[in-house]
Amino acid sequence: MYFAPKENTLKKTLIYLMALLAPALQAQNEFDKYGPFGSQVFTDLKEAVKMEQKVYKMDLSYQQLDPKLYEKLPKISDLQALKLSGNGVTTYPPGFEKLNNLFYFASYNNKFQTFPRGLKELYNLHYLEFQHAAIDSIPAEIAYLSKLQSLKIGNTDDTLNLPTTLRFLRNLKDLSIENCVMDSFPQEIFRISSLRFLYLSNTNTHYLSDHFERLSRLEVLILENNPISQIPFDIYKAVNLRVLSLRNTKITRLPDSISGLENLSLLDLRGTQITPRELDKLRALLPGCEIRY
Repeated sequence: MYFAPKENTLKKTLIYLMALLAPALQAQNEFDKYGPFGSQVFTDLKEAVKMEQKVYKMDLSYQQLDPKLYEKLPKISDLQALKLSGNGVTTYPPGFEKLNNLFYFASYNNKFQTFPRGLKELYNLHYLEFQHAAIDSIPAEIAYLSKLQSLKIGNTDDTLNLPTTLRFLRNLKDLSIENCVMDSFPQEIFRISSLRFLYLSNTNTHYLSDHFERLSRLEVLILENNPISQIPFDIYKAVNLRVLSLRNTKITRLPDSISGLENLSLLDLRGTQITPRELDKLRALLPGCEIRY
């Protein structure tokens, strides 16, 4: 019994670390799980194009792609997982939308300016990620991706606009937006009732919607590096929330209703303007929660 507090603290710390590492870990896990068990990961586009069939996974990271070979990419019709990184490409090959067996697509450090055309034909996508692209808006057609579970966008070169059709992504569990300026908080996010992980870091978020009852499945909410200064009273309606991070925000106090978050294990307030008096109050309101300050 004497060691229980330390064990409990360690458990909470592990939960917190897993929450922060979840985007990177999930990206790799998602790539790994698609394709038949034990299927080869192709890293040579020329070899894959020659085979055309029974090529299920490709990781073309850190290589310049021959434009003529790149145009033949859509011929690999069995492809289920495709990862691009630092390839110097800015456009998709003609007919990219024909890869309708694609479950996973991630691009890092390629200056794509748009999402792929013909999203309606990429209906099997479960995981979609763009990092360090030049995309300034998510198209309304994203609503066609009814099986999408994870959407991640980070480090764009411009303001990111989100469509009202986001609310139609009824299977979306993980939404991560990082280092992308949003003019205002998109209310559409609060209409995605399936969300379990919401990561908004350095997105120019000033406020949140009051409708937390729509996020009853949400477990992790990260709102770091934003100018937000208030948390809505209705946050207690996110009944499954386990981790809440408000690091480096302008928060000075939290509503007393936060005591209704009975599952909250970790509250990160580092870099905020919470006063010692307010901190003491929160500790009383959340006796089972580790508060970092």
